[in-house]
Amino acid sequence: MKINLFKLFTRFHLTPSPSPKTRRGEQIRLFFSPSPYFKGRSWGGVKCGSLFTRFAVLTCLTFVSSLLALTPPTYWRPPADSRIPAGELGKQIRYGRELIAHTAKYLGPTGSVKHLSNGMNCQNCHLDAGTKVLGNNYSGVFSTYPKFRDRSGAVETIVKRVSDCFERSLAGKAPDSTSREMKAIVAYIQWLGTDVPKGERPEGVGLAKLAYLDRAADSTKGRLIYMAKCQVCHGLKGEGMKAAGAKEYVYPPMWGPNSYNDGAGLFRLSGFAGYVKNNMPFGATYASPQLSDEEAWDVAAFINSMPRPHKDQSSDWPKIASKPVDFPFGPYADSFSERQHKFGPYQPIADARKAK
Repeated sequence: MKINLFKLFTRFHLTPSPSPKTRRGEQIRLFFSPSPYFKGRSWGGVKCGSLFTRFAVLTCLTFVSSLLALTPPTYWRPPADSRIPAGELGKQIRYGRELIAHTAKYLGPTGSVKHLSNGMNCQNCHLDAGTKVLGNNYSGVFSTYPKFRDRSGAVETIVKRVSDCFERSLAGKAPDSTSREMKAIVAYIQWLGTDVPKGERPEGVGLAKLAYLDRAADSTKGRLIYMAKCQVCHGLKGEGMKAAGAKEYVYPPMWGPNSYNDGAGLFRLSGFAGYVKNNMPFGATYASPQLSDEEAWDVAAFINSMPRPHKDQSSDWPKIASKPVDFPFGPYADSFSERQHKFGPYQPIADARKAK
């Protein structure tokens, strides 16, 4: 709900001014001035100087301002299925969504098309086929790509972005850039961004970033949280859970040979902690989280302290100074340790960079 405070104020208005221009100027001046309340100025014949009127107007404006302050942001919503076009493009978009939701069925270790990935689905990280608010959704991809990325030191396309996910989060190989599967995935991602203006990132895009802790994230505390709230779905040993006889994970592995590798975006703690906070355990949302910020940081630290596949990242971050504060592998352009870059505290690192 949008409320124009200026119109609300001038609804009670002052006595008419000699001309529209002068009247408008008087409205603006008094809108930003408390003097009418204390000098007995008349609004529509009512003395503002009366105690009752002053109290009523001030209370009204305070109440409206409070409502505006409490108004949540308008988060992105995916386009309705009814807007998927007819014909070949529509079929391509639907196939792309199917690949995102059920990657392992087509491209997993026993996939029907090719064997490219570790058995996880794209939507294990990009929730609800890349449509969930603050669930690593795709809403801002089409609007911001191609773009320069510090990690590669180059301008990247959506195809490159998708390829990275296959090679890092799915710890496998990317589909050929000209393949039917790659074209379908790109078409689906582009369709999701249909209503997002070029160059903009909508509210609720990607992952939330939590405020830094004033300490290092604690993997020991995180282990206790994992055992209490996560292992029932993701397994005592982080192995995930598959339906009987199924090719896909119902709940993905958190570590081990079939999980994301250490080159994945979620291996950086700041993004992963925000992801956990707004989406985990099952049923949590940004509007109804089940973990505190500290719990999210600590359980993310525990999960990312466990063994997983390694990816050669020697070509990443060609400009060392551009590495994020939470990038866990050196060398760095500062004197902080790899451990502090991985687990924090991060604020001293951020402060040192600002001071340069």
